[in-house]
Formats: sequence, C-alpha cells, structure tokens
Amino acid sequence: MNMMMQRVFRAELRDELRSIVREPTSLFFGILMPVGIFVLFNLLYGHDAVQGLSAGTAMVATFGTYGVITVASLQPGIGVAQDRDLGWLRMKRVSAVPIWISLTAKATAALLYGVGVLVLMGAAAAAFGTLHASPWALLRVALVLLLGSVPFTLFSVAVGFRFRTSAASALLNAVLFPLAVLSGLWMPIRLLPSVVRDIAEFLPTYHLAQLGLAQLGQGTSLLHVLALVVTTVVAAGVAAASYRHARI
Repeated sequence: MNMMMQRVFRAELRDELRSIVREPTSLFFGILMPVGIFVLFNLLYGHDAVQGLSAGTAMVATFGTYGVITVASLQPGIGVAQDRDLGWLRMKRVSAVPIWISLTAKATAALLYGVGVLVLMGAAAAAFGTLHASPWALLRVALVLLLGSVPFTLFSVAVGFRFRTSAASALLNAVLFPLAVLSGLWMPIRLLPSVVRDIAEFLPTYHLAQLGLAQLGQGTSLLHVLALVVTTVVAAGVAAASYRHARI
C-alpha cells in the first residue's frame, strides 16, 4: 500500500471509528447492549460452576462471541448500505479510490470495536471476582473470537451490497439474535432443548463460541476450526457475488 493509499485508509478508518459513537443506535446495539447483557448475567450467575469452570469465565467466551459478532455483523454491512444509498461508493469509484480501501477500513473499525467489547467484558468479570483464567488463556480467547468474526464481516458486507440501509439493518438483526439464542451464547447449550442443541451444531456462532471455550479448557478445537473455515469460504464467495451484482 503506497503512502497515498495509507493516508486514505487512515482517513476512512477515523471516519468509521467515529461513526458508531455519533450514531446512538449503533452505539447501543453494537457496544452497550452486549456488554450490558454480559454484566447482568455475570452478576446473576457468574459465580456458578460450569464443568469445573466459573460461569463468569465461560461467559467471556460465549458472551464475548455475541459481542464480537454483533459489531462484525452490523457495522460493516450497514455502513456499506449507507454509503451506497448516499452515493459515496460511486463517488469513491469516480475519484479512483479503491473500494477495497473503504471495505478494509470498515472491517478494521469493527475489529477494533470488537477488541473494546472484549476488554470491557473481561474487566467487568474481573471486577466481579468471577474471572478465573490466565492472561495467556484470555488472550487466546480474544484472538480466536476476533479471527472467527471474519465470516460474519464478509456476510455483513454482502448484505450491505444487496440491500438499502433500513432493509440491511433489519435483515442483519433478524439473523443475529436467533443465532445468539440458538447457539447458546446467552444460556449454556446444555440447558437448551435437545432440538436446539441439534440445530446449534450447524451454526457458525456455536462453533465460534465452542472454539473460545476450548481455549479455557472446555472441549477440543479441530471440528470447530473446520466449520469456521468452511463458513469463511462460503461467506467470501457470497460477498464477492454480491459485490459483482451490486448497483454502486
């Protein structure tokens, strides 16, 4: 990336980072709501034990998954849809600014906000005395969740290229919340009905949460890694197809 492209990228990234703070709806659903739900459940159940692990520690992986995918699913796609509706993407294309710069800035901003969500959750659990894991284990959880958010970012971008802002927002939220419930992100999967557990095994959110828990000593990683790799490949193909057929 040459110096000019770097300057453009930094400018785009600054705008993206500011956009969620300027937009109350994005700030609430993208940051405050996931952290708030985590705090509530941690206060209620954080000291319970889950297979030898404190519930508060396990929630860093499960609610952390919800927090990261919330930002990754909502912010890039809605941002792309808004830029299309306002004609910004068309203007950037005319001005010879590569669209991939704008998309990378949106994805990077979502990633940074995802880091912020995880830090807030970890700090809250530590403050409540429910966090019992080594710094290295927590770092592994954070890296896994952030890398695992890539397919959700790609899907979000695909939706943004195909739908107007209001429709994109409605569709992404309509997909996100059922995924969170059916994947056991808000409630341990073992407590859900057997039919829900059967469905969960086909959901990428479930595999991401289980991969996070594996970093804390619960379960193995291979199957969940393979599931997320397949999901990423499919999401990349859908995003590429959406971009080719988008009206910019």
